[in-house]
Amino acid sequence: METFLIVIHVIVSILLMVVILLQSSKGGGLAGVFGGGGGMGTVFGGRGAASFLQKATTVLAGIFLALALLVSYMDKGKPVDQNVVAEEMEKLRASSPAAILPTVNEATPGNATLPVETPTTQDTGK
Repeated sequence: METFLIVIHVIVSILLMVVILLQSSKGGGLAGVFGGGGGMGTVFGGRGAASFLQKATTVLAGIFLALALLVSYMDKGKPVDQNVVAEEMEKLRASSPAAILPTVNEATPGNATLPVETPTTQDTGK
């Protein structure tokens, strides 16, 4: 059931994007691609295309919101397996670039000095 609602939600979101892009703005929008609104006017009447697209946008936005809330409510009651979450977090930590970086040993409170490396013969060039 949840998968079906998610599929419907994706379809509604795609339709909503198309309807929003078809609406003519000051620049013409994508409606200009399909005849600049003149072709749309012959199908829907003089002002019919704008009112139809506005109504379609309102209806699709309402359906989008309702489906989003419904899917969220259905997913709310499912328990989350903490072991799976911990494993995924460990995989992310192991694969991150920060895991490759060298670590700095912390100085203990009694030992505030840091070890000093002595130059080798390779470092001095001899």
